[in-house]
Amino acid sequence: MRQKIVVANWKMHKDFGEGLQLATRVIQMLHKSVEHAVQVVLLPPFIHLDAIRKLLPTSGHIHIGAQNCHQHAFGAFTGEIAAPMLRSVGTNFVLVGHSERRNYLGEGSALLAQKMTVALMSGLRPIFCCGESKQTREAGHQEFFVKKQLATSLFHLSVAQIAQIVIAYEPVWAIGTGSTPAPTQVQAMHHSIRSTIAHKYGERIAQSIPILYGGSCDAQNARTFFACPDVDGGLIGKASLEAESFVSIVNSLE
Repeated sequence: MRQKIVVANWKMHKDFGEGLQLATRVIQMLHKSVEHAVQVVLLPPFIHLDAIRKLLPTSGHIHIGAQNCHQHAFGAFTGEIAAPMLRSVGTNFVLVGHSERRNYLGEGSALLAQKMTVALMSGLRPIFCCGESKQTREAGHQEFFVKKQLATSLFHLSVAQIAQIVIAYEPVWAIGTGSTPAPTQVQAMHHSIRSTIAHKYGERIAQSIPILYGGSCDAQNARTFFACPDVDGGLIGKASLEAESFVSIVNSLE
């Protein structure tokens, strides 16, 4: 059975005090309500990583992750954070390829391939984001587009490496817009992603990789998306900034 995972992507929100308050509340609520079969990953800004890690329970079902890492393990890259540095403070996961970094910072497939490699070599579990724009969807090219994203950023990985990753499908046109695809559209894309992985690495590996949905997923619609057979959890943005709404989403996955 594939892991069930819900990821909280705080993006560039919450100062130090606010972040500790939110993390504390989420952890308290999850401790009371969630079966340990659901893995929860908190992705706060870098300033919170060490402090929130110290709040995590010993049960091992709540993890800390980073929203980004540099493509090199060390060097003269002012202002950047290396994957080994993240691992050294107890970080378990790292987000790679989020559409906001692709769009605003120009991160392309070759760069993301490097990030995937350095993350895995540093002991981090990467969450690789993929998804199409509104224009690509309207042209009917969404499956081809996402397959290309997967091939150009992931297919250099070995079987052992690909088995460690998480994939998050995030249609760009649904992120932070309030527009959501139909569950049938989400399932179709998740099935396409899994089939693409199977074609390269085999059905056993493809069936083991969690594929999350992200894009205006909230407490009201999460259960509908999570009911899709190839949806194994969610990458949650805005709705993760309130403890009650985020925990409600996590509970929807049980």
